[in-house]
Amino acid sequence: MRAILRGVFCLFFGISSAVLAQDAVLKPFVLGSKGPGEVAAKADVVKAALTQNGFTVAGTYTPYPSATIIIVTNEEMRTIAAKSEHGGFGAAQRVSVTKVGNDVQVAYTNPAYMANAYRMAGDLRDTAAKLQAALGKVEEYGAKGLTAEKLRKYHYTFGMEYFDEPNELAKYASHEEAVKAVETGLAAGRQGVTKVYRVDVAGKKETLFGVAMKGEGDAGKNMDDKYIMSEIDFKDVKSTAHLPYDILVSDNKVYALYARFRIAISFPDLSMMGANSFMNIMKAPEAIREALALTAGGKKDAR
Repeated sequence: MRAILRGVFCLFFGISSAVLAQDAVLKPFVLGSKGPGEVAAKADVVKAALTQNGFTVAGTYTPYPSATIIIVTNEEMRTIAAKSEHGGFGAAQRVSVTKVGNDVQVAYTNPAYMANAYRMAGDLRDTAAKLQAALGKVEEYGAKGLTAEKLRKYHYTFGMEYFDEPNELAKYASHEEAVKAVETGLAAGRQGVTKVYRVDVAGKKETLFGVAMKGEGDAGKNMDDKYIMSEIDFKDVKSTAHLPYDILVSDNKVYALYARFRIAISFPDLSMMGANSFMNIMKAPEAIREALALTAGGKKDAR
């Protein structure tokens, strides 16, 4: 009946379903399921389900004992990623398994949300359907929601960076040399940044790296994944799939989304000031940029 009424409404007012879809709000994460269990056992079940539904597990990351993140890719993601500038940021999706109280929450990044946030040439509809088939769908969460149109021109507030204003971390003579430099820097781990996964975009000189960031002491906490998440991921349903952070090698240049965009796109409703706010991680954007730049072979003060 609801579908019939919707159709009548559209016919009567001359509004297409495509227009209605454009007005629909998208949220950054999808809760697949929650229930009793342990993280390690549930992560194994999740990996098997993802593989059965056509995904390749590119890597896993355990930023703290209560959580494991599984990074996946597939042909649709890699193909669509090749069709837009810096589309490689969307060449993988993140699945989180998080222990909260007595329950384990299985959640994942919303492909449609990320595709629009990263201005990709498609909405990753097939990927969304396969993630839902593998992991279920209880609800979308993580924000009040943004329309596709707003996501494609999103920035947190006046003066903050957009998607098309990433940090250029380093530049090399060729794509191959740039990739090698990033691999070398991640293997060394001198800045507390290490490799989680690598995904090569289909038919394009673009490679996406996922990275773990672990800082030491009070000086290092501003780029530390665990510390940052302890300040901003405070709600009952966890947004663990915000991690890991990413580096993109596009042609001969190495990029990272500036943290005032990359963090905000996962937490667009986070307050500017007060408890559990961006003010609490005010030093994080520059700390992250510096660590990633040095890891990629760039300069600390390059902007």
